[in-house]
Amino acid sequence: MSDPSAASVLTFEIERIGTTAVVRCHGQLIAGAIAAFSDRIKQLIPDNKRIILDLTDVARMDSTGLGGVVRLYVSARSAGCSLELINMGKQVRELLGLTNLMSVLALIGEHNIRFG
Repeated sequence: MSDPSAASVLTFEIERIGTTAVVRCHGQLIAGAIAAFSDRIKQLIPDNKRIILDLTDVARMDSTGLGGVVRLYVSARSAGCSLELINMGKQVRELLGLTNLMSVLALIGEHNIRFG
């Protein structure tokens, strides 16, 4: 069961640049917060060729958050849209490495990439 207070640990802004949506995430991609986030990002897929998740301010991601990102990746790819991750912190990189998803997910850049 989701903890309703957990939803407040994740905020994000969306900036559109042509057919690219840049989603700047803040907080934690964890259980209780990922469902609403995923629903909103899925709404961007039909109108964009590329969605970039800027994880600069993401302090933590758990397995539920990772699963949500993977589902978004699959949904985007199925619709002909790319989903890319940028500016991942150490914990997120380690999680992607442990799960062997570093090579699957489209990752661009190392640090401090900004759009717009």
